[in-house]
Amino acid sequence: MTQAEIFQALVSGLALGAGYALLAVGVVVVYSATGILNFAQGAFVLIGAFTTYQVGVVWGLPFLVAALASLLLGALLSMLTGMTLLRRFSKKAHFPAVMATVGLLFLVQALVAGLWGDEARDLGDPWGLRVVKVGGSVLALSDVWTAVTGAVLLVAVFALIRFSPIGLAMRAAVSDEEAAVAQGISTRTVTVFAWSLGGALGAVAGILLAAGASGVNSTLGIAAFAALPAMVLGGIDSPMGALLGGLFLGVAQQFAILLQSSVLEPLGAGFPGVLPYLILVVMLVVRPQGFFGTRAVRRF
Repeated sequence: MTQAEIFQALVSGLALGAGYALLAVGVVVVYSATGILNFAQGAFVLIGAFTTYQVGVVWGLPFLVAALASLLLGALLSMLTGMTLLRRFSKKAHFPAVMATVGLLFLVQALVAGLWGDEARDLGDPWGLRVVKVGGSVLALSDVWTAVTGAVLLVAVFALIRFSPIGLAMRAAVSDEEAAVAQGISTRTVTVFAWSLGGALGAVAGILLAAGASGVNSTLGIAAFAALPAMVLGGIDSPMGALLGGLFLGVAQQFAILLQSSVLEPLGAGFPGVLPYLILVVMLVVRPQGFFGTRAVRRF
């Protein structure tokens, strides 16, 4: 394993991890505000990728216009989903709500497969299959752009949550809902914001995961389940933990692929795809609250 291969795996892992991180942060934001573990996030991954394909490739509009349309559509549909279909579930009705989001994911996946088919399609992103040489490493330009774009967006999201009035309102409502209401904070506004932000992040994650050689296909929605190991690793109520967990899993998967033909060959060709869930199981046994999550307090 050469230094060039290590650097290539690191950049590819950060690019993959950026997609996982955006997906996981979107799920954590919704969970923190509503108590619902939103596997329908995978539906917005599909909406983001296929809307970008439809607007940018089929209709021939600029890629940035297509990406913006995907982001806005993901935010709108997520908000409508949260305020209509899932509004009837209280914070205590966790299991029915989770099952509803899983059902919605598979419904959207079936609709996407019916409309666009199962074959992979070129997203039409500007960087495509081009490569760039950095020292002795040959990097896919899509990986570089994905890592940079993901980093910029994640910084923007954390700045929005940390410093904007709506972000401060959401943090206050999550910390103490009754006190927030007493201070005049609208929990409905916070919920609308959380669902909209989650849907937008899911759509962007879909674009990033489909960039370059990956292509757009109807199985992208299953990426939502890859967000679960990232959330558990970092802490299910910690956006920063979800970010770090997503990046770690992306890098770990790429290094597992790099080592597949040598060290990890006895574990089988599918081991890199299984690795995040193996980490999930170990984390649930060793530290269920994650590295940055809040530890549950039990009173007897």
